[in-house]
Amino acid sequence: MALFKCKMCGGTLEITDGLTVAECEYCGTKQTLPKLNDDKKANLYDRANYFRRNNEFDKAAGIYEQILSEDNTDAESYWSLVLCRYGIEYVEDPVSHNRVPTVNRTQYNSVLTDKDYLSALKYADLYQRVIYESEAKTIDDIQKSILAISRSEAPFDIFICYKETDSLGMRTPDSVYAQDIYKALTDEGYKVFFARITLESKLGTAYEPYIFAALNSAKVMLVVGTKPEHFNAVWVRNEWNRYLSLIKNGEKKTLIPIYSDMSPYELPEEFSYIQAQDMGKIGFMQDLLHGIKKLIPTDQPKTTVVKETVITAAEGNNVATLLKRAFMFLEDKNWASANGYCERILDIDPENAQAYLYKLMLDMKVSKLDELQNCSQSFDSNPNYQKVLRFGDAEFAELLKDYNAQISSRNARAKLESVYARAVSTMNSAAKASDYLEAARMFRQAGDYKNAAFLADDCTKKADISTKTAIYNAAVADMSQNTFSGYEAAIRKLESIPSWNDSAALLDECQTKYARLAAQKAQAEEASRKQAQLELQRLEKHVAGLKRNKVILLVTLLLQIVVSVFGCIIPAIFEGSEFTIGSILGYIAVVILFNLFSFLFPIIAFASGSRIVKVLAYISATVGTLFWGILGIFGVFVSYQGDPADLAMGLAFLIWSFIHLIPFITLFFMTNLNMKRKRL
Repeated sequence: MALFKCKMCGGTLEITDGLTVAECEYCGTKQTLPKLNDDKKANLYDRANYFRRNNEFDKAAGIYEQILSEDNTDAESYWSLVLCRYGIEYVEDPVSHNRVPTVNRTQYNSVLTDKDYLSALKYADLYQRVIYESEAKTIDDIQKSILAISRSEAPFDIFICYKETDSLGMRTPDSVYAQDIYKALTDEGYKVFFARITLESKLGTAYEPYIFAALNSAKVMLVVGTKPEHFNAVWVRNEWNRYLSLIKNGEKKTLIPIYSDMSPYELPEEFSYIQAQDMGKIGFMQDLLHGIKKLIPTDQPKTTVVKETVITAAEGNNVATLLKRAFMFLEDKNWASANGYCERILDIDPENAQAYLYKLMLDMKVSKLDELQNCSQSFDSNPNYQKVLRFGDAEFAELLKDYNAQISSRNARAKLESVYARAVSTMNSAAKASDYLEAARMFRQAGDYKNAAFLADDCTKKADISTKTAIYNAAVADMSQNTFSGYEAAIRKLESIPSWNDSAALLDECQTKYARLAAQKAQAEEASRKQAQLELQRLEKHVAGLKRNKVILLVTLLLQIVVSVFGCIIPAIFEGSEFTIGSILGYIAVVILFNLFSFLFPIIAFASGSRIVKVLAYISATVGTLFWGILGIFGVFVSYQGDPADLAMGLAFLIWSFIHLIPFITLFFMTNLNMKRKRL
């Protein structure tokens, strides 16, 4: 059992090995757990979580990165980096007493598309994933509300970053210096974010939306401090670190450190390449204002500069007065009157850059110069803009070009955001491989925007997974048919995904069942062939029997004629009886009809399978044998008086009696043979 500090309150948790989710007994928060393989890793986590709970997000992020360098499959480390990136601080809800997240580092990017969040989901188990998704949804909702508020805030020119109170709750010298700077800048017409004054009307509300809006709109940040620890105070560092991140991401912003009563070498290491200003230096305020004016010309001074440097004729009071009136109408958004005065100025001075600037502002429907940078469309092709560049001074032209570049950049970013958002929507609703491929195509259109490249690769992988899963499921369905065609189709499919899930094992099973089915089919065909051979043999025997019966019938008829001749006709001739052809044929017919019953019928019954027919055949054969036998015995031994005719007839009858024994004996032996076959 390992010991681990609660991510929310810092209480000690006793963790059972193998668990990935636990509930703190002190604050009641259900939270995810890291992979704690050893004490070193546990100590690193405790230290990183300590920094994060104290809002030292950058220090904490560095340690989480160190953990990931040793184990890049630790979902909790990826999630912790997300918490640092968005400045998540868990505070106690006074009503429910639950720990709820607050966002201190708002981003334009949704947490739901953050690359570390996606990695956390990738390596999380089911229990961790549920908590990550729930927390991310809550953070995303908070961030959306912050962004909604920040969009309604007017942009700032300058952001003053400083430490308001010391450890005793007393106001710091930094705050006093910062307020002096604030007054000097506002007197020059700049819009300045100074927390002590700017946020005083926001008491009781969350400051993050307003801080976020000011950080993103301000062109200059002044970091004011009188002690090294003040520059590194948690919230001071949080603000200037976020501003530096914006600069690193390509924003055209400037950070100026301002210090007093300390060495410039005691400034944070991140400021080592930045020119700092010493408040103790004589003429500090003048130098500061002069430098800021170069970076951000205010409306009124810019008017003066343009008049002095651009107007080459008619610089009299008339033009100056008309310019002031035109500017006042612009402030009141009285576009028609402002345009009329601009035309009057250009009648006097056709190359007056200030008048063309006002006409440009009229075209873009803005009342202040700095609002040009917020226009939805670029004014590159506007003829008044072209004339300002032509007749204005280089510095002023560079400013307008910068505004134009910002608009183009913003529009390009908006276009990329639109493509990115549609790609995310397609990815989230994807149900098949083609959907994931379409999302990947859209992400690639977004190029390097946010984590589009990562998501494009991820969607391509998911498309491959979806395709292989569909093939696998189709193969399983084919196998369930338990047919040759089903197994053949399944084998072809499984061979196309040899290393997917248990495809190899399933392929072996499929081939085994196919071979078994083939063997069964071969056995069945062999049995059918043998049965057909037996049936053919039986049919051949039957045909042979029919032929045999025909022969027997013919022989029998001949025997009947012979017996009739020797047994009846010849003796009668010897006795001198007179015969006609008709009487002879009559004798023969009578004898044949009798023997058909007594001899031929048993012979035909020989091939019959009916028991009744065979019994009748036995009776018929017995009657014929006895009948002819008695007549023969009587003719030879009883009525014989030495007459050769009587002797011939008696012998003929005895012979015919023995002939009748043939079907009788045949029936007897065939019946015994059939009984033996049945027993076998």
